[in-house]
Amino acid sequence: MQDNHYETMARIIEYADSVYPKVPETVELRAASGLSDFYFDRLFSHYVGVPPKRYLQFLRREYALTVLESSRDLVEAAFHLGLSGTGRLHDLLVTTEAVTPGEWRSAGAGLEIRHGIQDTRFGKVFIAETDRGICELQFLQNGPIAALVSNLRRRFPAARLREVETPNADIAAYLDHGGQKPDLYLCGTNFQLKVWQALLLVPESTLVTYDQLATAAGSPRGVRAAASAVAKNPIACLIPCHRVIRKTGAFNQYRWGATRKKMLIAHEAARSGLLMGQ
Repeated sequence: MQDNHYETMARIIEYADSVYPKVPETVELRAASGLSDFYFDRLFSHYVGVPPKRYLQFLRREYALTVLESSRDLVEAAFHLGLSGTGRLHDLLVTTEAVTPGEWRSAGAGLEIRHGIQDTRFGKVFIAETDRGICELQFLQNGPIAALVSNLRRRFPAARLREVETPNADIAAYLDHGGQKPDLYLCGTNFQLKVWQALLLVPESTLVTYDQLATAAGSPRGVRAAASAVAKNPIACLIPCHRVIRKTGAFNQYRWGATRKKMLIAHEAARSGLLMGQ
């Protein structure tokens, strides 16, 4: 059912984008959803928690620029407090452990990785988890699941992979309600780890630019390298690369689709109360 809800919400957002800069009326959104008026209103309120027009206004570029500007001081303070004097991921408020050099060389020898499919508010996800934390989380696209398992095998060629019917249930709860993230187990280059660490410090319902992220990772001129690290983020949502947008306010450039990125950002804003009473 959740997957069906996601598809319905995606159609609504894609329709709103198609008529931009016009802000569609609720009656148009109901028609785009293909649902009855009663069921559409009930589903939208349950899914987002705010009226459709308020939700869609938040997704406009002008509003994104306002959020970027108002978030600047908060984000810079978070970066300063979280990154000054430490480059260790497990010093963060979330429990996050990076792969050691020895573990990297071992290619996952002695490691069991459990993987499976989980339904979430934003569609089905592929989850891979070790005893020390989640090492991969990807939204399912059109490709076969076997390709995701093969990619996991390439990342950890010496690990033992095991398919499970029920992956980490905390993922769906986190996407619905926020709160404590599940533990993470990260594998990447030094610079990628710094970028992902900086992303973990971006507060919910705030946005950052690629320039800000590169600076926070210690490489102000490395904007392209930071963007590449964002694109290679193996753990969707939990490492919140969806909170990075262009300084023009554009929401594009998201590995799992611009529509899903907009939904994630707006849902977090609604959950944080930013869409209320505006």
